[in-house]
Amino acid sequence: MMNAIQASEQLIELIHRNEDIANYADGCDAETMAAAEDALGIPFPPSYRCLIEEFGTWDIAGEEFLGVYTTPAMGSTLLGSVAETLDARNQYGMPPNLIVVMFDGMGGLVALDSSHVDQQGEYPVVVWNPGVMHSEDAERLGEAFGPFAYAQCQRAVTSWRETE
Repeated sequence: MMNAIQASEQLIELIHRNEDIANYADGCDAETMAAAEDALGIPFPPSYRCLIEEFGTWDIAGEEFLGVYTTPAMGSTLLGSVAETLDARNQYGMPPNLIVVMFDGMGGLVALDSSHVDQQGEYPVVVWNPGVMHSEDAERLGEAFGPFAYAQCQRAVTSWRETE
């Protein structure tokens, strides 16, 4: 059984092996990462940090993950997880212990729950629905980001390749 960081490393390899159906940014430097964590008031768990450092943000075979990135048009504004998390907190009252990492396609936000940290510093992956005031009511999708993201992406790539 691979740990969360190993799962993130496997996902990095999967994306590089399937660049024809993947998109990603240039990665995230230490200064930008620190600014993102400061803006959110929460450190990123190691497996999520690993992927943000490598890609910034990414998608593969239709599975899109929010990372941390900037664009020339938006200047130093931190986009991706930072912008979506702050928006969800302001607009929907999302609990401050959650970090949005993707959308579930049904109105829910897939998030990392920093109120439950394991021994490796990982947070569980949950679905939070706007209007729910407590993160304890969120459905748990996984114990850590790396294995969750790897499984999602592996499934998407397999499905995509089967339909080619």
